[in-house]
Amino acid sequence: MKWPFVVGIILVLLILIFFVFSFLLAKYIMADGRRQTLEEAKKWQSEHCDISYFNEENCVNYTVKGYEDYELHVTYYPNSEETDKYIILSHGYTDNRMGNLKYLEMYLDLGFNCIIYDLRGHGENAKAITTYGNYEAKDLIKIIEDTRNRYQGIKELGLHGESLGSATTITALQYKPEVDFAVTDCPFADIENVLRGGARSAKLPEFFIDIMNIGSKIRYGLSLDDMRPINAIVDNKVPILLIHGAADSFIVPDNSKRLYEADPGYKEFYTIEGASHAMSIFEDRELYIQYVTGFLNTVESGMADN
Repeated sequence: MKWPFVVGIILVLLILIFFVFSFLLAKYIMADGRRQTLEEAKKWQSEHCDISYFNEENCVNYTVKGYEDYELHVTYYPNSEETDKYIILSHGYTDNRMGNLKYLEMYLDLGFNCIIYDLRGHGENAKAITTYGNYEAKDLIKIIEDTRNRYQGIKELGLHGESLGSATTITALQYKPEVDFAVTDCPFADIENVLRGGARSAKLPEFFIDIMNIGSKIRYGLSLDDMRPINAIVDNKVPILLIHGAADSFIVPDNSKRLYEADPGYKEFYTIEGASHAMSIFEDRELYIQYVTGFLNTVESGMADN
């Protein structure tokens, strides 16, 4: 056996190992990770906040065809008082629509009908990859369109997102949806900085993220450059409220700061001292509600108009 042949075999094996490793990393980041059931999410909410207001008999459940006809499970929770104000809430990664229960009471008190739904690959939806705002934003656009068609006479329609849901909300704004405001809790400006931060925290080499990116491009047709919510708001005109836990070490507050600085329209940005990731409303509920209420008063008074 000649050396060139041996070297060639070794190179082929190394290349094969590289691509298998890149595919596995991409699968781990975009397809793996246990999702909560609706019951688990609701139980977690009940252990961390008062959800006694929530009555499942008031829920109206239905499905909406999302991007590429992907079926999304949706719950409409009407206000006890007649109102023409609606809000669509998007949950975080591995959670589901029941993860929004911590916010629902606030919006009900503010006079909104609430629409919560499972992001693709979560809750009651079929298995699907997580694209960190890319496909999810296109799904959200379908939810917005369905809401406008399903419920007539809407005077005000807003969006609220948490973590992945907030990145989804921000990314959706590039499609110029017919919405009046967006409240975003602990969003990422781009998923790459979150993944690299996670690699550093786990004491893993950051080049693993570059390898994963190659696998994602080949296996799923998406790269990290396709998962940058900050690119979606370069000409945004929808008023945005950004809230971030000051102690968030997973998606650091600088993400919201970057989004705030990139958005040319009306925006507000606040941090909640002592709050870790997606825990701001638990850390200081009164202040959280104060920020949201003040922002909505500005929006509804017309002072946020561009």
